[in-house]
Amino acid sequence: MTQLRPLSANDQWLSQIFAAKAVRSGGVVRRQAEDVDRKVGRAALELEVRRRGFHLVEAGGQYIVICTRAPLRVLV
Repeated sequence: MTQLRPLSANDQWLSQIFAAKAVRSGGVVRRQAEDVDRKVGRAALELEVRRRGFHLVEAGGQYIVICTRAPLRVLV
């Protein structure tokens, strides 16, 4: 029988981000880059975004997660 490991503080923080209503509705979630870097690290955020098939953008000191698997098109 497989034992479940308790969620680490990092796992909980990421779970909280991806539990937001905006994620479920295909919206956008933003977090300050320095907060992400301090709490879980960019690599952990990137891994979770890729796992979900979402898109990640960095702009203005923030990480912006676009919660859709649809292709993106940058207009300007």
